[in-house]
Formats: sequence, structure tokens, C-alpha cells
Amino acid sequence: MIPVAEFKQFTEQQPAFKVLKPWWDVLAEYLTVAMLMIGVFGCTLQVTQDKIICLPSHEPRENLSEAPCQQLLPRGISEPMGDLRELSGLKNNLDLQQYSFINQLCYETALHWYAKYFPYLVVIHTLIFMVCTSFWFKFPGTSSKIEHFISILGKCFDSPWTTRALSEVSGENHKGPAATTAGRATVTVTTTAGPGKAGEGEKEKVLPEPEKVVTEPPAVTLLDKKEGEQAKALFEKVKKFRVHVEEGDILYTMYIRQTVLKVCKFLAILVYNLVYVGKISFLVACRVETSEVTGYASFCCNHTKAHLFSKLAFCYISFVCVYGITCLYTLYWLFHRPLKEYSFRSVREETGMGDIPDVKNDFAFMLHLIDQYDSLYSKRFAVFLSEVSESRLKQLNLNHEWTAEKLRQKLQRNARGRLELALCMLPGLPDTVFELSEVEALRLEAIGDITFPPGLSQLVHLQELSLLHSPARLLFSSQIFLRDRLKVIRIKCEELREVPLWVFGLRGLEELHLEGLFPPELARAATLESLRELKQLKVLSLRSNAGKVPASVTDVAGHLQRLSLHNDGARLLALNSLKKLAALRELELVACGLERIPHAVFSLGALQELDLRDNHLRSIEEILSFQHCRKLLTLRLWHNQIAYVPEHVRKLRGLEQLYLSHNKLETLPTQLGMCSSLRLLDVSHNGLHSLPAELGLLQNLQHLALSYNALEFLPDELFFCRKLRTLLLGYNHLSQLAPQVGALRALSRLELKGNRLEALPEELGNCGGLKKSGLLVEDTLYDGLPAEVRDRMEAE
Repeated sequence: MIPVAEFKQFTEQQPAFKVLKPWWDVLAEYLTVAMLMIGVFGCTLQVTQDKIICLPSHEPRENLSEAPCQQLLPRGISEPMGDLRELSGLKNNLDLQQYSFINQLCYETALHWYAKYFPYLVVIHTLIFMVCTSFWFKFPGTSSKIEHFISILGKCFDSPWTTRALSEVSGENHKGPAATTAGRATVTVTTTAGPGKAGEGEKEKVLPEPEKVVTEPPAVTLLDKKEGEQAKALFEKVKKFRVHVEEGDILYTMYIRQTVLKVCKFLAILVYNLVYVGKISFLVACRVETSEVTGYASFCCNHTKAHLFSKLAFCYISFVCVYGITCLYTLYWLFHRPLKEYSFRSVREETGMGDIPDVKNDFAFMLHLIDQYDSLYSKRFAVFLSEVSESRLKQLNLNHEWTAEKLRQKLQRNARGRLELALCMLPGLPDTVFELSEVEALRLEAIGDITFPPGLSQLVHLQELSLLHSPARLLFSSQIFLRDRLKVIRIKCEELREVPLWVFGLRGLEELHLEGLFPPELARAATLESLRELKQLKVLSLRSNAGKVPASVTDVAGHLQRLSLHNDGARLLALNSLKKLAALRELELVACGLERIPHAVFSLGALQELDLRDNHLRSIEEILSFQHCRKLLTLRLWHNQIAYVPEHVRKLRGLEQLYLSHNKLETLPTQLGMCSSLRLLDVSHNGLHSLPAELGLLQNLQHLALSYNALEFLPDELFFCRKLRTLLLGYNHLSQLAPQVGALRALSRLELKGNRLEALPEELGNCGGLKKSGLLVEDTLYDGLPAEVRDRMEAE
């Protein structure tokens, strides 16, 4: 007998695939097993038992009827039972070999094909049904997606994060409608303050953590780092799988095709079985021309398994009918419902995760099949489609990784002396940050979407906030907390329209630093949000591609003290609005494409510092107009293309610092010596060949930078500047240093590297403030100094 296990390969599937088998596929599977058993049983009978037994007819050849078996049976039955006598039989001279020959011949020629091949047909049809049922589990284009989906589904179902997320929601739902209403109200306020999905991300942040801890059982609250990383990887897998599967509908199409094929197969089997089932007869008349071999041409045969086969056939037809009904129901289910769309509306209402997206195509079809198995699978799977759930997980992982103790180790004093916490390239903002109440400055760089929770109010000493490529949303309660407390804020983003609107409502702000580009169509207009609410703003820094000074700058004209515009080479055209900045003390116009000093600058009576770095200035004849800026102390004209300094520079008698480095100067005017208040002069990185002797008139000069020029000698009058502390002469063409350098008693830094000096004057020993660390010169020249000079320089 053929074991059923031989057919196992036709239906063998992974046990996990059962979640994609609705009840009708399971029923069909059992029906095919039953039909297969019928076929195997019939085939076994065919092989192990005689198929047909034939006896010759003794009627004369000329009297033979058309149906000797049908004539024989009634006569035998109609014979009176009382007329019994012993029959000796008829001798026909046929041996066993001839009977076997007749049996085989009549089986092949007289027996109907349906009666002969019925068991084999049952097996073949059943195997076709099995293949049709499981074909989409085997086809490469569909099996890969199914296996991937089943793998992800099982991990999502068993993930501890799934239980935690659903438990948190359950705890939130138990807080009552009042808490929910308050949370929604808060989200509504913050949504108006920022673009994108701010409401969705902030909705979860409103819920305070202590309430979560109370409502959750301890086993759910605990989630170790390894489990958190595994859940994080699941989120990425689900995202990629969704993008891949939603592109097509091969699974849906393949399932429909195999179902249609099963229906067609069912109809064909049903029709031809009902037509031919009557052909299974117990008596079979056989007429063959074998009289030369056996002496007989007519035989009456007995199909020994006809009675059993007829019963098996009716049983098989019954199973086929039930199987066909399940297939017809499947077609009805496929075409009656929109299976290429799947809505998580009920899951969203039950879990409170309102951002779970609806899915389509093959992704939706598989979820519909999952619901036929157990809808709990799709509910738990939906947790990993929610961005809110993902943000919660990221937050949990961050809190595990960045403990308060670890963050406290990163605290440092910044340039302003404030205690600063700097975080860079994190997936989010750890909640543990808000446990460090001593933080005065918070610097966040390259961090994903940030929503400051109510815990921000714990940072009672926070005065400075930097958001560098870190878009942030602020709840209304947090905005009120920062409104009068925050003093300095720095925002860096790709485009200035990404600057959060809540920034312009911080009325206690003193410094605002913005870096980003205007869209090309808005660059000429340079529209910036109103600064009218910033009543205490003193410093405004804008690094962008503006075509003019933003009009909103005039909103703070009455109290703005420092304005910095860095244009990265984009030409700044309209500068007339600068005239309104009457209180401005410092002005920076860096890389603004300026070819001349803007006339609007000369109207700034309170101006003390002007920086025109990295422009295209060639001529500075307008420098005469600076005499109207009577408070001007610092003038930075470095990194330009200035070829000469006009003589009327002498008018700047109150100037204390003049930066002319990185230009194209070859000479300096003698009138420069009349700037008697000058304390710093930087003319390094030019082409100077000589210096005017009038520089010796600068009795207040303390810092002189002459490095990277072509100076061959220094005028002796230069050493009359007794207050010089820093003298930078490196990388020139000096062949000697005058002994008068010893007169510079206050000198503490002297750079001589890169010259043609052969020796250093021993008068350097008279420079009491000059130490070895302040003398930058080649080692050979230093070693040539007298020993007592070197000892004095090396002494502490």
C-alpha cells in the first residue's frame, strides 16, 4: 500500500504560514486529504486484487445476443428455486493461462475507461487541488514576500515593546476624559506654532511620565537595552517592507488566479464525474475475436471492485461539491470586499495611536488574511507602523543610554562662562536632560525632530539655547516658561522658513543668531518674521543669502546694539534701512559682495565697531566720512582687495583698532601716524616693502602685526612705540633686527620666524616682559643669544 507520507511534499509548508490560511483554506486542506485517501485506497485495490473475471458464453455463435450478461442474469434469477438439481458444469477445454489472457483482454477492451482509471483520476485531481492551494506559498515572486512578512509579524507579536506600548495606551485611556481633553487642547496650541506633524509628536509628550509608571505593572515598565535595540530594528524592517510590498499586488493576483483555477477544476470534475459515474457496472459484456485461440468470442465478465468503486465515486463527488462551495465562497469574499485597502481605524480608536497609516495592495491583502486567523496579530503589528510608537521607543532607548550621570559628565563652561550641555547627532532628546537643573546653556546639534516636554520647566537656570540643524517644537506651557527666561538662542537650519515661530515670541531674548538660506524666489525680498515682540533684543546675527537687510530689523531699531549680516558671497544691495538703527554699536557685513563702504553706515552715530570682512573692497576713499562716527573705535577692513589707504585716514583720530590684513597693500600712508589713539594695527598678509617712519608717532600702539609681507628693514622710529606688547614680523625679508628693539620694555610676544636673520641682538635681554615662550624664532638663532639672556628668558 502506498503511504500518504509520500505526498507530503505537495502540501508541506512552514507552520507559521497558518496565519495566512483562512478557515476556508483550512477546510479545503482537510477535504483534499480525504479525497487523497479515497484515491490512494482505490489505487491500492487496483494493484493488489484481480481487476476483472470473465467466463465464456456457451450459446452457439449464430444465437449470441448483443448482451449475453444481461440475458444471463434475469434467467438465473427467474429460475424456480424449487427446481434444484446438482449441476456438473460444462467442459470448455480452457486452461488457466487462457482465462488470464481473456481477463486482461476484456479489461482493456470492454471495461469503460472511467471504471478503470477512476482511482488514478482522483489522485491526480487531488494533487492539482493541493498545488493550487499552496502555489502562492511556493512561487518565488510571492513566497519571498510571505516569508519576510511572517518573520516580521512573529517578531512584532512577541516583542516586549508591543506589550509595553499597548499597556501605556491602556494606562492613558484609564486617566479619564478630562486628561485627554487637556492633552488635545495643548496639541492644538502647539500645532499652530510649527510645520509638519508637530501635533502628532507632541500628543504623546504631553503625558507625564510619573503617571505612566503608576498605571503600568513593573514587568511592562522594564525594557532592557537589548530589547529596545531589537524593537528599533523592527521599526526599520517594517518601514522597508511596507515600501516594498505596497508597490504591487502580485500576492492578491496570484491568490485570485489559483482560486479561479480551483473553481474551474471543480466544475469540470463535477460535470464529467456525474456523467460517467454510471459507467461503473458490476457485469460487463465482452466480445472479442479469439475463437481461433480459445474457441469462444463472447464472454460475460464480473468487475470485482465495481460496487466499491461506485460508492467511493459518490463519496468523492460529495467531497468535491463541498470543496467547490468553499472555492465559490472564496471568490465571493475576494470580489465582494475591497481587499487592496486596509484601514486601522478601529485599532487607532482602541489604542489611541492616531498616526497609524492605512495600507494598500499586497500589504493590505495579507492583513485581511491575518484578520481571518486572529485580528490580534494586526493590532500588535500596527504598533510598529506608528511614528508615535517609534518616537516612544527612541525616547526609551535614549533614556537608557544617556543617564543623568552620563550627561552630567559632559557639562562644560562655554565661552560666556555658562555651564553648557552639548549633545550632537542623537536620534532624539533624552528626558534625563531635564533632570540637570544646573544647566545654563543647552546646545543641540543634528538631532531629529525635538518636542520639548513639560519637564523643560525643571531647567530653572537655562539662559542659552542652540538648535543647530535640530528642528524643535515647543508646547505652550514650555513657551511661557522660556518667554522671559531665555536670553540667547542660536538657530541653524537649511532654510530660514524652518525657524520655529515660537522663537519670535521670546520677549526676554537678548541675542538671536539665525543661520539658513532664503528660498531663491524670496532671497531678494529677504522676508523674516516680525521681531516686534523681542523688546529686549540687543544682538541680531543673520547668516543667509539675503538681497537686502530684512525689513523686520527695523522693529528692533530702537534697542538693537549689534547687527551681524553674513551673506556667504551673495550680494547685499539695499542697505538704507541701516540708517534707522540709531542705537547700533557693532555692525558686521561679512561676505556681502560690497565694492564700496555703504553710505548708510556713516549715519550710525553710536557705531563703535565696523567689520567689512571678505568683501570686494578695492578703494576706501569713503573712509573720510567715518569722522561723523565719532564713537568708532574698531575698523575691520581685512580680507578684501584694497590697494592703498587714502591720506585722510588721519581724520580717524579716535580709532583704536585697524585691521587691514589679507589685502593688496604695498605702502602705508605717512598720515597713518596721526591716528594717535591707535592701539592695534594689523597689516599682515599684504605686499609691504617698507614702513613709514611716522609709525613711531603711535605712542599708544600695543599690537602691531606685519607678518607675511616683503619687508627688508624696519625704521628705527618704530621702536619709539614704547607700549608695544606684540610685534609680529614673521615671514618677511628682514636680514637684521636693530638693537633698538631693547627699548620695547613692555614687549611680551615677538615673532621673527621665516626671515633672513643671521643673529639676534643681545639687547633683547632688555625686554623685561619677553620670555622664551613669547619669542617665536628658529632654534639656531635662539641658541646664538648670550647665555645670560637665555637664562633670563627661561626664568619664570
